[in-house]
Amino acid sequence: MKISVIIPVYNASAFLEKAVDSALQFEEVAEVVLAEDASTDHSLELCRKLSQEHERVILYQHDDKGNHGAAATRNLGIKNATSQFISFLDADDYYLPNRFAAEKNIFRNEKIDGIFGALGTEFITEKGRDEFQEKFKNNGLTTVQFAAEGRTVFEGLIGVSHNTFGSFFHLNTLTVKRAVLLEHNLYFNKNLRVHQDSDFIIKLAYQSYLKTGIIDEAVAIRGVHDDNRITKIKQYSPKFYSNQLMLHESLYEWANSNKIDQKYLQKITLDYLSFKIANEKGIKKYLHFTVAAIQNPQLLKTRYRFHALNPQIQ
Repeated sequence: MKISVIIPVYNASAFLEKAVDSALQFEEVAEVVLAEDASTDHSLELCRKLSQEHERVILYQHDDKGNHGAAATRNLGIKNATSQFISFLDADDYYLPNRFAAEKNIFRNEKIDGIFGALGTEFITEKGRDEFQEKFKNNGLTTVQFAAEGRTVFEGLIGVSHNTFGSFFHLNTLTVKRAVLLEHNLYFNKNLRVHQDSDFIIKLAYQSYLKTGIIDEAVAIRGVHDDNRITKIKQYSPKFYSNQLMLHESLYEWANSNKIDQKYLQKITLDYLSFKIANEKGIKKYLHFTVAAIQNPQLLKTRYRFHALNPQIQ
């Protein structure tokens, strides 16, 4: 089993070496692909140093040496990865010693295309802790609620199953066959500055066969500090709804172009519609919601009616 670990790098000089070392501890890791995104700190110099010190560490930059965002930078890593399997790691996070423990056995089943597990949290700064806990409460473990595989994973992620599965698992815990990404032309949506990971994971869950690995304890750690972008966006704020709309619009366009099963398309359409309405202003919001509810009565039966009519967005 040979794995390419893709690390997108942008202004991560304070954390990068620990991330790289955590990946190099595994014999299965054939290469650590550093995809550098025109950092303004000393990250590029550190990438060069690490690639010179470690034969398995390889540095790539965009052709124009410019800044293109996390999605395009992960895509750069995917396109240059050479191993049978691909894993991801954010530059300010790190793997634990059990990171690939489940993979060694589960991938013996040839129908399994990808495996994911649970992510732990380490608070590096007090400000980061406060912002994280304000948004995510005391949930320090990002995981799903029960073991699942195949279509059950996709259904859980988009919320069509009756059981609460969990709406997300982190890229740091995903290991996937490179051939699956190439076969389905699966890359990160470079038009999404946030939530490109959720977008990628949901599409991957539909077009491949995923299975849970270790979900009751962490296999990797997320470092929470002052500059975590996701914690800066307040829940149910105008920016929150704007970002959610971009995510669900991406999923809606993908679902239609790929002609996915009708029951899934309907759910994705309702999600998109609700966030589209939520971004309307004033009386237009309520008029559009009324029309949408008449045309799609199911909208009234979902929790997304809350988003569509949220009075904070005016």
